[in-house]
Amino acid sequence: MTRTYWAAVTAVVLALLFAAGAVTVAVGNGNDDASGTPRTPAVDSADAGFARDMSVHHQQAVEMSFIVRDRTKDEEVRRLAYDIANTQANQRGMMLGWLDLWELPKVSSDEPMAWMASGESGRSAHGTHKARDGSLMPGMATSAELAKLGRVDGKQAEILYLQLMTDHHKGGVTMAQGCADRCEVGTERLLAQGMVDAQQSEIGLMADLLKARGAAPRP
Repeated sequence: MTRTYWAAVTAVVLALLFAAGAVTVAVGNGNDDASGTPRTPAVDSADAGFARDMSVHHQQAVEMSFIVRDRTKDEEVRRLAYDIANTQANQRGMMLGWLDLWELPKVSSDEPMAWMASGESGRSAHGTHKARDGSLMPGMATSAELAKLGRVDGKQAEILYLQLMTDHHKGGVTMAQGCADRCEVGTERLLAQGMVDAQQSEIGLMADLLKARGAAPRP
C-alpha cells in the first residue's frame, strides 16, 4: 500500500478525532431551544440511541483488532488494526461520555437500533437484521466468528479479519448515516458523518488488502 494512501487515511482519522474532541462539551449541552435554553436529548432519541448502540458496535471492532494483532506479524494489517482500535476506542469513550453528561442510561431495554425504526433507511437497517449469536446489529461478527479469528494465524487471520471488519464497517456506515439523518445535536451529526467518510475509506483499503492476499470481501 502506498505511503500516500496511508497518509490520506491517517489525515481523515486525525481530523475526525480532533473535531469530535473539540465539540465534546458542546454536545454534552445538547441543542438550544427557541429561548436559548440548553436541551438534553430524550432517552429514546436518535442521539441517545446512536450513542448507546454505536458504543457496542465499536467495542467489537476494538476487540477484533486486538485479536488480529496477536495472530499476524504483517505490518499493513497490524497498522490498520491499530488505527481502527485507537479511533473507535476514542469515539466510544466520547459517546459514553455524552450519555453521562446527558444523564442518560448506557443500556436500554429497547431492541438495538430501535431509534432507526422510522423512515425508509430505518426500516431497511432495523427490519432485516436478526440478532444472533452475539451479532446484535448489522455487520457485527457472531461469537463463532470471533472464536475462529482467535484460532487462525498468519494469512488466514488477516483474510478473516479483513472480511469481518469490512462487514462491520458496512453495518457501521448504515448506523452512522442513520444518525447523520436523524440526530438533532448538530455536533453529533458531524461526528456520525465523519464515521461514514472514514469507514468508507477503510472499506476501500481493506478491499485492496484482501485482493493482495488472493481474497475478496464476503458477498
